[in-house]
Amino acid sequence: MLAADGYDVLMVETCGGALERLRSARPAAVVAEGRLPDGNALDLFSHIRDGGADFAFIVLAETIDLNIATQALQDGADQFLIRPVNRLALLLVLQRAIENRVNRRRARQREATRQREPIDPFVGESRVVRELHERAARVLEADRPVLIQGETGTGKGVLASWLHRHSPRRDEVFVDLNCAGLNRELLETELFGHEKGAFTGAIAAKTGLFESADGGTLFLDEIGDVDLQVQPKLLKVLEEGRFRRLGEVRDRTARVWLIAATHQDLAELVAQKRFREDLFYRISTIPLRLPALRERVEDIPALAEQFLVRVSADLGRRPPGIAPAALRRLQAHSWPGNIRELRNVLERAVLLTQADVLDVDALGLETRAVPVRVPEGLTTIREAERILIERMLGEEKGNIERAATRLGISRSSLYQRIQRHRITVSRM
Repeated sequence: MLAADGYDVLMVETCGGALERLRSARPAAVVAEGRLPDGNALDLFSHIRDGGADFAFIVLAETIDLNIATQALQDGADQFLIRPVNRLALLLVLQRAIENRVNRRRARQREATRQREPIDPFVGESRVVRELHERAARVLEADRPVLIQGETGTGKGVLASWLHRHSPRRDEVFVDLNCAGLNRELLETELFGHEKGAFTGAIAAKTGLFESADGGTLFLDEIGDVDLQVQPKLLKVLEEGRFRRLGEVRDRTARVWLIAATHQDLAELVAQKRFREDLFYRISTIPLRLPALRERVEDIPALAEQFLVRVSADLGRRPPGIAPAALRRLQAHSWPGNIRELRNVLERAVLLTQADVLDVDALGLETRAVPVRVPEGLTTIREAERILIERMLGEEKGNIERAATRLGISRSSLYQRIQRHRITVSRM
């Protein structure tokens, strides 16, 4: 009867069979017989509740059993019905029970979000931050893919979370995935899910993130690292809202708001045939660029105050102040790690000192000079830059991260300069 009314129904005969299916399936509701061969509905509901699952639970019984009915409702079951069940009544009860569960879940999510006091990505009064705020506010109602670009540590995930919280989908789920370092097989199963037996080791079905984020927001960080073979499938689900789990023949649907982020130059990746041009244009409908911290040094005092308050609150301490000399030191630093590095520096300072005011020494920031002798005969800045980069890479034995830190630029900027100068990087 339920299948005829459009529900996708899974049938089992016992409590044990139900618990086995629920390890991989995530139904909207469970409709259980009052008494089962290996237990009753109360036993089943108790196991489900203890496992943390949250979906509607309805008990059916042949005759009225006040003890079971009362206990079931007290334990949190949604309804207790007596056979024979009227079709319309069951459909109405099922629909209301599912809606109530969804509403309670959304309410918990809103409360948890409120209590977390999410980070504001627009702290400060610099022109670049004001312009970013204005542009971000304008895209909230567009419901089109957003591409956030910025160096590592600039707060791309924080901005993505802010966009979701202020969008029409704020009451729906926010799902995120960092694509960096994921091979093709793992990325496919994370995004689209798989069926049991789809590949060696797939002992149970898995729900993909597009399915989990249906109706909400999906944030894909470092989308520039997505494998070329996965990109056509990603484009299809964005354009048509359809996809297939691995090992499945039927299409599933998902409507999500995609927010993508990257520290890489996607246009350059397109030119190098490492990123599909059609996918690039699809995800970059609305581009947002996060400025590096060195572009907004006037915001450092406000950012520092925010981080000190947060870190001190976690430790149950009063937030310390910052000496003028220490503040000048913060503003003079190149911040290759951007806001993430600033937060880590201040967190370390709070943890390692009990002082009411942080001085320069408490920050632990080293000023490392980068001496280099430019050979005679070089007449351009471009040639001098190449010599400097080669020298730093040699001294750091090919380590991009350390060389970028010493040069006072981001890792992505160093990569771009390496490619521009056609420098060969050898690791030792």
